[in-house]
Amino acid sequence: MANTENTEESKDSQEQRNSRGSRKSTENTTAKKRPGPMEVLRQARGQLAELTGMEAESVSSFEQTEDGWALEVEVLELERVPDTMSLMASYQVELDPDGQLTGYRRVRRYERGRADARRSGGQ
Repeated sequence: MANTENTEESKDSQEQRNSRGSRKSTENTTAKKRPGPMEVLRQARGQLAELTGMEAESVSSFEQTEDGWALEVEVLELERVPDTMSLMASYQVELDPDGQLTGYRRVRRYERGRADARRSGGQ
């Protein structure tokens, strides 16, 4: 009888260890599932294209923030001939830590062939 009790106690303690181990395994898997910077860039470009119908041409700014990720993405809004007259736009894109788009807004429109105006202090 005592041997049966020990066996049941062993099973219970083994189940507890397995339960703790699977919890740790799940936590580690969740932590490892977070996308890296390149995956975040790919996701951001794809999600923005899906929402706006415009393909991203480049990413001009990219940083990790307290709330996730912030990017500035350049898109072709209106194709013109010659190409230097095409209308481009910069979109500020925000993503959560998992790389899911949480918001975007157009912050600038410009012709492809135009450089930003130079700003100098006081002039």
